[in-house]
Amino acid sequence: MREDAQALDIRDVTANWVNAAVLQRQIDDRIKALADLADTPLFFGRLDYLHAPGAEQAEGAEGEQFYIGRRHVHDADGDPMVIDWRAPVSQPFYRASKKDPMDVALRRRFGYTGGDLTAYEDEHLSDPAEAAQTSKLLQQEIERPRVGPMRDIVATIQPEQDEIVRSGLSGSVCVQGGPGTGKTAVGLHRVAYLLYAHRDRLARTGTLVIGPNRSFLHYIEQVLPALGELEVHQATVDDLVTARGVEIRGTDEAPAAIVKGDARMAEVLRRALRAHITLPTEGAVVVRGSRRWRVAQHELEEIVRELTSRDMRYGAAREALPQRIAHAVLVQMERAGEAPDDRVQNAVARNTAVKAVVKDVWPAVDPAKLVLRLLSDAEFLAEHAAGLLDEDEQKAVLWVKPARSVKSAKWSPADAVLIDEAADLIERTHSLGHVVLDEAQDLSPMQYRAVGRRATTGSVTVLGDLAQGTTPWATASWPEALGHLGKPEAVIEELTAGFRVPTDVITYASRLLPHIAPGLAPVASVRENPGAFAVREASGVDDVVAACREALREEGSIGLIAADPRCASLAEALTAAGLPYLSPGEETTADARLTLVPASLAKGLEYDYVVLDDPAAIIDAEPDERTGLRRLYVTLTRAVSGLRVLHTAPLPEQLED
Repeated sequence: MREDAQALDIRDVTANWVNAAVLQRQIDDRIKALADLADTPLFFGRLDYLHAPGAEQAEGAEGEQFYIGRRHVHDADGDPMVIDWRAPVSQPFYRASKKDPMDVALRRRFGYTGGDLTAYEDEHLSDPAEAAQTSKLLQQEIERPRVGPMRDIVATIQPEQDEIVRSGLSGSVCVQGGPGTGKTAVGLHRVAYLLYAHRDRLARTGTLVIGPNRSFLHYIEQVLPALGELEVHQATVDDLVTARGVEIRGTDEAPAAIVKGDARMAEVLRRALRAHITLPTEGAVVVRGSRRWRVAQHELEEIVRELTSRDMRYGAAREALPQRIAHAVLVQMERAGEAPDDRVQNAVARNTAVKAVVKDVWPAVDPAKLVLRLLSDAEFLAEHAAGLLDEDEQKAVLWVKPARSVKSAKWSPADAVLIDEAADLIERTHSLGHVVLDEAQDLSPMQYRAVGRRATTGSVTVLGDLAQGTTPWATASWPEALGHLGKPEAVIEELTAGFRVPTDVITYASRLLPHIAPGLAPVASVRENPGAFAVREASGVDDVVAACREALREEGSIGLIAADPRCASLAEALTAAGLPYLSPGEETTADARLTLVPASLAKGLEYDYVVLDDPAAIIDAEPDERTGLRRLYVTLTRAVSGLRVLHTAPLPEQLED
């Protein structure tokens, strides 16, 4: 199929060089999407239907057989050999069961080592004599060692995951899922499914995956290309808001960041922006040729009041103002017997006198300068935060040393979100067709608003775990978060079956749940292998290095996770011991399997074996105990096959039996 695409000759089928360039790009994208993946088989399953799908199920009618794979594959005559996993006919591979066989006689799973077929396993779903059984190949695929970036899960999607993956484009979905439940994979595969089912629409409107940091995005970036989807953009929230033109060079203390991230700041900004609008103090005289046309003050005032009463962006109303004034002049012209047209109205709108009125009563506002003034001018902030923020909250957000200009200001991430909000109040933000928001529990209300305005006409897939909220402003509930996002109608789904974290590990980590997320259901691991788990007292970094050497004897990737302040000393110890290590986001290989992970960057990552350094230090590195315990919960649940917990300080009492 790739060779056919490469052999296409478009010289005689394009009308001009523009068409040729567009068509060539489409062909190049097609060739890129058909690239071979050496360790990825073209098919992983087979369905034998009792009857041909779509045909009447008459007695004696012949069934049909389909191979299911990551991509659609056809032969030289165009006949399908492998059916895309997203096609409707493939759905029973994930949903059919002994209780509901969905007209499937046989479901076959294939086992692979690298790209080589090594095993197969059959389930006769419509045979009442055969008992339901757990798939050994499915278990092996789930427990296969992780080396390299995150991979797709198309061969192992479970029924409850498939329901979310195949949910429609028009509706938004929020997925609450504990560690190892596959929520990130579900979100990415939903994007792939939506692109398959609504390709033309999403090609026009665009899709976006938002992750918590660059390391996480690098880890997941190969999933969609492996499924043939190359046009999905990835970004962090900081990437989105800094696209407004400011650079993040500063940080906020937690109290300031909490207030800046509060949804009340949206109203403070709206008030501060609208304060620039003033009522005219005199009329306007428009001179055209030998005639003078006067628009009285009360007429101008009525126009301004009417525009301010409408739900319009500040910039859109400002653009409408000169046209409204010009219309008032044209009414006078018509009364005087003239017959002005649209060209005359546009000319009047550009008249110097009209421009002067607009400049005085509805001046242009730069969003960054507006935020700069709010954070620098105590009186200006107090005026527009009255009744919204108390004195202590206002004091928390004010800069101790005000910046002289937008360029010299050391903007924090929270400041950039405020600028993004102000920019949207002035001019509407472009909306995408679908947005995936991962690790959503860590966003502030203002960050939710920043994401939500990029999907005002599209849908959203929200992924997260309330128990893993590790920011002081982490959301308390999904309905609250969805309200800030502008998607209160989104369906909330919960995944509780754990496919990644071994039983012994998740059971130990779940001791923290009553303290960090009361009422949240613990994850139930479905893995048969309980995993390797040990808690040891350590005397220092030498014991940590020894634990890493021990872990490296196992197959797969190794993560050494530690509190951020301890990473520097651990890096020195690993170097001195001759153990090479990677940074989060760098791709592991057979020769480099150990990654040193600061606890603040561990979220969303996974390693076959984890060495966790000093849980008490991880808690102490956070601004409060609840956040620290949540950070610890995250780090305890990064292991796929085994976890070694080493501690020099006593273990937190919340981990005791």
